[in-house]
Amino acid sequence: MDTIIHWLKEVINYFSYPSWSFSMFAICFISALFIRRIWTRQGLVLFLLAVTLGGWAALKDENFNTTLLKPDNAPIFLMVYGFGICLFVAMMQAHNNDRRMEQKLPPAEKETSDQKTWVWPDLVYIELLCMILCTVGLVVWSLTVRAPLEEPANPGNTPNPSKAPWYFLGLQELLVYFDPWCAGVVMPSIIVIGLMAIPYIDVNPKGNGYYCFKDRRLAILTFMTGFFIMWNFLIPIGTVLRGPGWNFFGPFEKWTPHKVVALTNVNLSEYVWVRWLYPMGNWLHLNWMSGGLPVTDNTLSLHNLWQVFKKEFLGIGFLVFWFLYLPGAMARGWLRGFYEKLGFGRYSVAIFLFLTMALVPLKMYGRWLANLKYIVDTPWIKF
Repeated sequence: MDTIIHWLKEVINYFSYPSWSFSMFAICFISALFIRRIWTRQGLVLFLLAVTLGGWAALKDENFNTTLLKPDNAPIFLMVYGFGICLFVAMMQAHNNDRRMEQKLPPAEKETSDQKTWVWPDLVYIELLCMILCTVGLVVWSLTVRAPLEEPANPGNTPNPSKAPWYFLGLQELLVYFDPWCAGVVMPSIIVIGLMAIPYIDVNPKGNGYYCFKDRRLAILTFMTGFFIMWNFLIPIGTVLRGPGWNFFGPFEKWTPHKVVALTNVNLSEYVWVRWLYPMGNWLHLNWMSGGLPVTDNTLSLHNLWQVFKKEFLGIGFLVFWFLYLPGAMARGWLRGFYEKLGFGRYSVAIFLFLTMALVPLKMYGRWLANLKYIVDTPWIKF
């Protein structure tokens, strides 16, 4: 029995690495949205039961127990339960309305739209009760769980790993895959601007005032992918799987600062000029291919700009294809109706936000599978 349990832990450790766990989570999550007819009945009970029993069984492992029962990890458990409940309620009502509209019935919210609920005393009483319960819960939590405070900062004794608060761990995880200016400034700014632009981009009147899925399939899948699959999944990765040296550790693997990972991150230009063109040029006896990586500096001369372009031609070509060619190709094909409905301006903003979001997991897979560092690495900007 111990051998089977040990083997099961090793399997979980192996498939917990992000290249596997991210893919499986994304596939299962998106698939679950399309089979909501099944799990919106007893899915909430099964989900909470599975999470509770799985966590209780795993806590018997010393390594898992040490990692998960840290006081500052408690909000993540609340996040998992809270998002699970909210997602279940939303999808249950959406499935119910989809079924009603198939039967030529109005959404359930329309039937109760003429019923009024008074702010006083109905809503105020509910809010007061929620406030009291939340206050009692926070007081009990603060009395029973020690605050995760450490000793005063000592520059000679840096914690390993040094982690941000749990709600910033997704952003800290992005710093692994992108340059700091991009992950810390550009991407959060794009997220904020994108959220502000949603009311002006999304002009579909369906779904206003009631839950649905079929009428808002693209919008819901886009939001779910960005919020649940990408952002919220990065938080458990940074909490559970990132250990000393910011290396990956399985949930049942002991965190040891002596873990050695043979890892060398390589730019796309190095793959092109050093690993691909250099041996090919030697074989074909072509000097322009076997010259190695073109040398660049910080000057803005025409010669240096040409050297930068020559060194990064594949990365620049990829970005041109991704952000200039794809929007037009999708407007003429798969998203033609979307383009005709929004117009050029709103479509350009929407497709830019969509392709930027899609580029994030693509770059993450590049790091996981090929140790890809930068797509474009110039003396002035790194992307």
